[in-house]
Amino acid sequence: MQLTVTTWNINSVRLRIESVLRFLREVQPDVLCLQETKCPDELFPLKALRGTGYEHVVFAGQKGYNGVAILSRFPLLTREVVSFCGKPDARHICAALGPEAGQAAGLVLHDFYVPAGGDVPHRELNPKFAHKLDFLAELRAWGGRRVSGPAILVGDLNVAPLEHDVWSHKQLLDVVSHTPVETEALETLRGEAGWIDAARLLTPEPEKIYTWWSYRSPDWAAANKGRRLDHAWVSPDLAGTVRKVEVFREARGWDKPSDHAPVTLTLEL
Repeated sequence: MQLTVTTWNINSVRLRIESVLRFLREVQPDVLCLQETKCPDELFPLKALRGTGYEHVVFAGQKGYNGVAILSRFPLLTREVVSFCGKPDARHICAALGPEAGQAAGLVLHDFYVPAGGDVPHRELNPKFAHKLDFLAELRAWGGRRVSGPAILVGDLNVAPLEHDVWSHKQLLDVVSHTPVETEALETLRGEAGWIDAARLLTPEPEKIYTWWSYRSPDWAAANKGRRLDHAWVSPDLAGTVRKVEVFREARGWDKPSDHAPVTLTLEL
């Protein structure tokens, strides 16, 4: 059985609903995990999304910022939301695939949106950066308890952890998302919990991988100054099933795009 799971920071699901619908029609993943939906639950475009064949949807939203959602072709048995740093931010949601998913039944999907951290990489001078570091610390403690069975963790983790996850390691060492304190925190929590970085399992360094290109670049495609902020991790028992991790770069060039491209993980179960 082949299972495909896509992660995509959509940067407002209502503003970019046509892009979401287009992606679902063209790519047709089994599961789509969205971040930064920027939508309170009562305004989530559930009817439009279910109309594409994704009948099973769980979401947690807020007005104007954050927000996560999971859309699935298969029933979702459970829904859980974990809060971090004492804040009721909609930054995590998880669900398990139902028995109709065949060999994927029971597989747990975690969808995360880690704080971006602002522009100044200094805990004392930037509360947003302090929040990000605290979030990663709590995620580290949480992660060790969660990898007890088949599981996938995806999302906009807002950290490009490796040297070739950014267009210039040297120039971005002092830029939020690639500072040593962030990259070490993310890689430490991933390693301690046993999560496998699926993209780098198949495409080791020094090959570059990007999933995000800044809106500030007048010609993002030509400049190609990207970062790998969006991740797909699998539990150790799924490592041997990973077949592909694809960045759907085309979506970054669509009308009114998100600055993130969808990333699709393919497993052969």
